[in-house]
Amino acid sequence: MRSGQDIDVVSSFARCLAVLLDIPVADVPQQDAEWGDWTGQLRQWLARRHLGLVRLASATTFEWPGYWIAVAKLNDSPRDAAVLMFGSPSGVVLSPADEALVGRPASDLAISDGYVIAAFEPVRRVVTQHPSLEGHVVGLFVAEKASSRMRAVERASALAGRGLDGDRYAAKAGTFTPKSATLKGYDLTLIESEALDSLRLPDGGQLGYGEARRNVVTKGVELNALVGRKFVIGDVLCFGQRLCEPCSHLERLTKPGTLRMLVHRGGLRADVLTDGVLDVGNKIRASD
Repeated sequence: MRSGQDIDVVSSFARCLAVLLDIPVADVPQQDAEWGDWTGQLRQWLARRHLGLVRLASATTFEWPGYWIAVAKLNDSPRDAAVLMFGSPSGVVLSPADEALVGRPASDLAISDGYVIAAFEPVRRVVTQHPSLEGHVVGLFVAEKASSRMRAVERASALAGRGLDGDRYAAKAGTFTPKSATLKGYDLTLIESEALDSLRLPDGGQLGYGEARRNVVTKGVELNALVGRKFVIGDVLCFGQRLCEPCSHLERLTKPGTLRMLVHRGGLRADVLTDGVLDVGNKIRASD
């Protein structure tokens, strides 16, 4: 790699890192060094923040639902630059050297390297200090097949261990339906109406409740606070498994900017623990 190429990668990597850490790019170590020297400086600087720089063994096949930084070829250019990735499957949420790459899935990129910024103490708060644990349902949606349009319904039967009757995940036919029955968190997806109502896409538009591709749209309850907790929708008992982070698949089926705008606001993945019926207007509350 030429020295000029090194500086291109360093400069774009520094900007991606600044966005990831939510700091001014000027706070990142000097960016006029060559890549090998700069990464050494960067590791020492990150260590003072209790963070590490982890190089991926296989960046071209790497998947996880959080942020990572890829080094890839730019459009119609032999040059490499860094891009900020998010989601599983991953998509570009920031491309300092070529804005046209934003929204592109990892599978469309010529990736040569990849890195994760890992916390030495990985626990991170994604809820407010005093979260609201009660709310109600303002929308119910199902889709019979993977990638098909979500259909609004007023009522849906909830099936324990499966999901909503008539939905692709209850039929074990969703895009992300796991092969193993031991994997949890695929029965039901929820998203806050507040997140969708406040979302503004780059073209000035919004995302409709059904376009978010979640089964349940809520109001009043902070879904991030239900991770690891049992909760009730009407008379149906559920368990919050993990955040339902956005991915490049969602952006492909919706509008440019969806992935970036829904990071940490994409809702909740939950298990359905008891059979019952969900209705628009049902109350939602934590049960423990």
